[in-house]
Amino acid sequence: MTLTQQSSPYAHWEFVHPETGDRLRIIPERGGIVSEWRCKGREVVYFDQERYANPANSIRGGIPVLFPICGNLPGDLLRVDGQDHTLQQHGFARNLPWQLQVLDDQQGVRVSLSSTEDTLKAYPFAFEVAMDVRPTPAALEITTTIQNRSSAEMPFSFGLHPYFNISDLSQTRLTGLADRCLNHLEMADAETAAQLTRLPEGVDFLCRPAGPVTLIDDATGAQLQLQHQDPMDLTVVWTEPPRKMVCLEPWTGPRQSLVSGDRKLVLQPGAEQTLSCRYALV
Repeated sequence: MTLTQQSSPYAHWEFVHPETGDRLRIIPERGGIVSEWRCKGREVVYFDQERYANPANSIRGGIPVLFPICGNLPGDLLRVDGQDHTLQQHGFARNLPWQLQVLDDQQGVRVSLSSTEDTLKAYPFAFEVAMDVRPTPAALEITTTIQNRSSAEMPFSFGLHPYFNISDLSQTRLTGLADRCLNHLEMADAETAAQLTRLPEGVDFLCRPAGPVTLIDDATGAQLQLQHQDPMDLTVVWTEPPRKMVCLEPWTGPRQSLVSGDRKLVLQPGAEQTLSCRYALV
């Protein structure tokens, strides 16, 4: 079997690729999160097991899913047809139980989430999100299909919030980012190069599309490249010292996209949208 239920070091499902032996750990009950990606013997994804052990804490690590918004909304409110709905930062997908299954070709797993009575209170649209996660040789491919099952146009944003292991923030670089960015800590335009010098102090910024982005660990020589496709081609970089990790996140739209209209995605009734990204060891 390529997918087995495990109890150690925490309860999860384990997928082992039948050809490469690369491993995923998935926790469907906690946001469908991929908590581990082990590739070519390397633990690529950062995951704080001690923090995870307390369910009262938010998760720090893995690959959380951001839906139906990325970032936050003013007052955490989404107005639809004149009615306000409370929608917390990054949406609800990362906090809900997902369904898990092996892909038909046995080359990865699918986690899926459908709307419920509770989600309709926060986001009054019926939907299904299906995310296929495939470990390939020296890479992880993630393809997500979002379907509007409601009778009205459905606005949304989608993103991933992956945490990646690094040796030392002071010996970490990123290349391929746009020259200018939005500093989320001040909500102001900034020079990307200046933000990158502050990785050891803690940063949170968003760059517009400029191609693949490479995370480089100078202490080990390891490199990881985010290859993202339109419309999920915004890049958010976040660090939280002293954690030895960098979040390198593909988003479809910036914070407050559903209010501002900036890169807001809209699905017609019955329509679907497919979003793709790839993380490659280079």
